[in-house]
Amino acid sequence: MKRVSLINKDTSPNFIGGWSLEPKSICDELIEFFELNSEKHTHGVTDAGVKSPHKQTTDINILPRDLKKTEYKVFHSYLEQLFSCYEDYAKIWPFLNEFTKLEMSSFNLQRYLPGDHFKTVHTERSSVGNIHRVFAWMTYLNDVEGSGATYFPHFDIKVKPQRGLTLIWPAEWTHAHAGEELKSGKKYIITGWLSFPTK
Repeated sequence: MKRVSLINKDTSPNFIGGWSLEPKSICDELIEFFELNSEKHTHGVTDAGVKSPHKQTTDINILPRDLKKTEYKVFHSYLEQLFSCYEDYAKIWPFLNEFTKLEMSSFNLQRYLPGDHFKTVHTERSSVGNIHRVFAWMTYLNDVEGSGATYFPHFDIKVKPQRGLTLIWPAEWTHAHAGEELKSGKKYIITGWLSFPTK
């Protein structure tokens, strides 16, 4: 895991953490899991749990209890790397150590095909139903050229998908973002949230 700078113009601090995961073979294993488990594929839904023309993806939703199953062991190495990223994020912003312990909720493994997107600018905490979310996280699982970037308009930051690049950012309106339409090829990501315990 290696820290990556995402500073753009005069927008520092933007509170968007970036890291490059190692080994990158973890990304290949997650893509393989996606492609070998087509029976788990679902149409991507918005935060309200509905299909929307504003979001076009194919997802596999993973619940925390799924991780106990042998077939989901591929996620264990990834999550170890993700938590290392969060520990480093807390070193950058030590105040985070004052928080109640955060927990991992369900998360998504996603594939974008040409024409797919999440073009509407949205935030990860937008209602009472998701007010417990503290951070969003995402890892790009493959390189994508020419399209499919993630755009944070309030900071004018556009992040190009690069294999292993992992982002953590506040799940707040300040970090509203959109996923550009994919023009060609495929784009794979894994994404979810760190949240306050709900029980």
